Amino acid sequence: MAASDRMMLGPLVGSIDQGTSSTRFLVFNAKTSELLSHHQVEIMQKFPKEGWVEQDPKEILSSVHECVEKTCEKLQQLNIDITNIKAIGVSNQRETTVVWDKTTGEPLYNAIVYILLCGKSYLISQLVLWLDLRTQATVERLLKKIPGKNKSFFKFRTGLPLSTYFSAVKLRWLLDNVEEIKQAVGDGRAMFGTIDSWLIWSLTGGKNGGVHCTDVTNATQFFNNTLSDLALTTYIYKLFCIVFRFFDIPMEILPKVRSSSEIYGLMVCFLVLCEVNLCLGDQSAALVGQMCFQDGQAKNTYGTGCFLLCNTGQKSVFSEHGLLTTIAYKLGRDKPVCYALEGSVAIAGAVVRWLRDNLGILKTSQEVEKLAAEVGTSYGCYFVPAFSGLYAPYWEPSARGIICGLTQFTNKNHIAFAALEAVCFQTRELLDAINKDCGVPLNQLQVDGGMTNNKVLMQLQSDILCIPVVKPSMPETTALGAAMAAGAAEGVGIWSLNPGDLTAVTCERFEPQINPEESEFRFARWKKAVMKSMDWVTSDISSNGKPEIDASQVLVISLLT
Repeated sequence: MAASDRMMLGPLVGSIDQGTSSTRFLVFNAKTSELLSHHQVEIMQKFPKEGWVEQDPKEILSSVHECVEKTCEKLQQLNIDITNIKAIGVSNQRETTVVWDKTTGEPLYNAIVYILLCGKSYLISQLVLWLDLRTQATVERLLKKIPGKNKSFFKFRTGLPLSTYFSAVKLRWLLDNVEEIKQAVGDGRAMFGTIDSWLIWSLTGGKNGGVHCTDVTNATQFFNNTLSDLALTTYIYKLFCIVFRFFDIPMEILPKVRSSSEIYGLMVCFLVLCEVNLCLGDQSAALVGQMCFQDGQAKNTYGTGCFLLCNTGQKSVFSEHGLLTTIAYKLGRDKPVCYALEGSVAIAGAVVRWLRDNLGILKTSQEVEKLAAEVGTSYGCYFVPAFSGLYAPYWEPSARGIICGLTQFTNKNHIAFAALEAVCFQTRELLDAINKDCGVPLNQLQVDGGMTNNKVLMQLQSDILCIPVVKPSMPETTALGAAMAAGAAEGVGIWSLNPGDLTAVTCERFEPQINPEESEFRFARWKKAVMKSMDWVTSDISSNGKPEIDASQVLVISLLT
């Protein structure tokens, strides 16, 4: 598009995409969904102790300012009027926890990030370490407060289990262990939130009247995700009191829970003056960006781990097969809540980096596709990358990684193929759980994330699922989802989410190329390998404060023929 034409562009929408390893700001044309410009800044992680990962909230905020400034400069170079940016949405890493002083605007502690340990190097993930020494003791102590140590106590109330993953446990740890936070809470100066709350408060004025809020997709363990109505009824208020009494957390430090799409406040950043009017957790944003608005539509995001979300509409479905019940989105104050079943896999892209960094059989992550394609089979080799336990649907912290079915013929190509198959088999387990919970099998899976550039992986995924896999040509689905919902907010109204008004997205489609019998045979062998990976580690902690068995250990069972 020529610069002279771009000057005539209609309304624009910005999207702040704040992840565990980087921050990005992207600007879209609200009429065409075209990505016009973006900028990305890497975020540093700090490792103060083994198993701990933290980030500097001020660095994260600074990275947002830099991304907005650089993106706007690029737009100006294209002769695009940045005053046409009418709304900004925020998508964020979920469960990363921040506490700050509302009188000074300064963080009281680094942000606690949920992480995954893999081998000798730390790999930042959208997940938490099963053996996270920081909060595991907190979970064990809280479990003792529940009659019979019933782990389903919270799942029945919030849709989520009591786990080190969620921000409620991290906040309890901060209150117990950081004296400055204890003092600030006692003085009435403390504010708590996940990254979205910190950014929105800071961008809308900070200590000078910033808006302290979050949305329903980020409230997680503080909210009842299984209710059909999220109005603050007497019932919900009573539920809040039960939850807060259990965690012993003062309600006054928590952000106000808002819908995912409404005007939160006015943001001034660089030369941009517009409303911040969307907040979505990253996986919910990807669901919107994939336009999965109908009951039964699902998307899977392939990153360091995998997140599969299936829209269950206005009905919250309680999983009996190891999935989480969560809120997909609430696109307006008076709009209905839509729910989702969520399955998470700890290791997806991380297994490729493990092959590269720990085994050295790859020079680059992209090389795994070439190695796998050269053999086209694992030759009976199966890889369960349970480096830090298994997530959905097993939720088994005792599992460890296992490679089995090895013969003298097995080489690095077969192991590379088995690693890609492992990603697909884990997704198959999530999909099977969703099909059982919903009662209606999915007829296709929409995909996004960095690993979807691997065509061998995408074809394998279709073969193992026995359904088509659909990949959009525009890869920025998380940022697009945030922009779409921001532009659609009441009072903005520049992006229609009506099905008939949505811009058609070109997609690449992968169809199954093997017969279902072969797929089932390979999946059954995978399940056999999964069973052999369990019960390798106990949660016992030795006198030096470390797990008795190293979290990086990978067991290889060699079945030589």
